[in-house]
Amino acid sequence: MGDLLHGAGYLRRGWSFVRARPRLLLLGMLPALIVFAVLGSGFVLLLLNVGDVAAWATPFADDWAGLLRSLVRVLLALAVLVGALMLSSALFVGLTLTLGDPFYERIWRATEASFGGPVPDHGVGFWRSLRDALRLVVVGLGFSVLVLLSGLVPVVGPVAGIVLGVVFSGRLLARELLGRPLGARGLDDAGQRAAASSHRSTVLGFGIATQVCFLVPLGGVLVMPAAVAGATILAREELQIG
Repeated sequence: MGDLLHGAGYLRRGWSFVRARPRLLLLGMLPALIVFAVLGSGFVLLLLNVGDVAAWATPFADDWAGLLRSLVRVLLALAVLVGALMLSSALFVGLTLTLGDPFYERIWRATEASFGGPVPDHGVGFWRSLRDALRLVVVGLGFSVLVLLSGLVPVVGPVAGIVLGVVFSGRLLARELLGRPLGARGLDDAGQRAAASSHRSTVLGFGIATQVCFLVPLGGVLVMPAAVAGATILAREELQIG
């Protein structure tokens, strides 16, 4: 638990870094805001119709007692919404990091420069960023389906699915955010996995904290610049790649 909280602290440190540099903060929020506006409209549409979706998916509950039927459908609706949030979060991060790459590169470089010494110039590249974004979306879709299916298990299913979804998507999110500071030093996928595995709980704590913030409306827009800076600090200090 201590390592998880320690990892979450890197998001706070990233926020402190960009808050002290308002231009970088606003720069990082711009692509996030554009992507959020597009994805947010789709989520609002789902939110307005989630009751009908839950009723359609549970015809077997039509003859149940009113209270039990309502409980099952409310929990399923919650699972649907959380699953959609998981998928939206994966889409948000993937699209934002790819489309806003020049913006986040400036934040990453400024964070690296704050430690002193030369800034690594081994660029990640657009196609690598696009590939990582697609992988994030595919895995995020898998987690969303897992959460949705768990919602069909009465009572405990939605809760377990939501918790597992947040944990697994947080881990994936942390790996994606660490991709630039690790990849800039020439680490391939295997090298990045090995570096992250050496401090698994700390990396997971950072990812979960970031993921939870992304589930809050407009949280991703505010947190994205801080997450980029926090991941850079985490990579340098914990993974000892400085």
